[in-house]
Amino acid sequence: MSKRDILTPIGITLGFIMIMMAILTSGGKEGATSFLDVSSIFIVIGGLIASMLINFKMEEIKLTHKILKETFHKNPQQLSELIGLFIRLSDRARREGILALENELEDVDNRFIRKGMLLVIDGIEPEVIQDIMDAEITAMEERHYKGRTLLEKAGEYAPAWGMIGTLVGLVLMLNSLEDPATLGPSMAVALLTTLYGTVLANLVFIPMASKLESKTEDEIFMKQIILEGIIGVQSGQNPRILEEKLSAFLPRETKAKKTGQPEAGFVEDRIHEA
Repeated sequence: MSKRDILTPIGITLGFIMIMMAILTSGGKEGATSFLDVSSIFIVIGGLIASMLINFKMEEIKLTHKILKETFHKNPQQLSELIGLFIRLSDRARREGILALENELEDVDNRFIRKGMLLVIDGIEPEVIQDIMDAEITAMEERHYKGRTLLEKAGEYAPAWGMIGTLVGLVLMLNSLEDPATLGPSMAVALLTTLYGTVLANLVFIPMASKLESKTEDEIFMKQIILEGIIGVQSGQNPRILEEKLSAFLPRETKAKKTGQPEAGFVEDRIHEA
């Protein structure tokens, strides 16, 4: 079960707070009101929605809420927990046989692990399991890419519609050149749409898309480790050997804490210094 990722809301909130602080310290409360314009909001938000409707299918648009929600959650499963699970499965498989693992899977929530281990229990060949699980990883990566594209496109369209709003404002301003007193306020309103679009793109949509890309890379990495563990259990590897094999994926800091030995990178650095 996923946990909340507090960094995403903290980052977005902090960004808006910094913008508001800059506005308030420069122009006070009266200056802050000059940064609010309903027509600019309509142009940016309305134009963004229109572009998204043209660019994507309705089935994909309906996933927007789920995609945005995903950026506020993280997978709590740790690599050390996975290694411990496969050591336990390997040990039981060697002592009681592969079929005994079916009862062990009742407490496993990870669907990818359950699917792979059930293929092992069914006696499927390792090469076939590898192909099936690789296809699963590829399909997951493609789904994530399509979802991430929604945010990436929103990050592209928001500044563009901000510029369109600015052009509209400039045209209206040029039509009232006979009244010089209105030029300053009209210019300020014209630039607000660019501000809105740029803020939405660089504080919300693009960072969220990047976070989803990072989450996808982490999930692919975890699934590849899981696949190594599944094949190791099927081949009857010694639990100690399987542990050493999977521990190679651990970060250096984690391995150092686990073994009590200096980090490999630190030793390598000392060799290079020498």
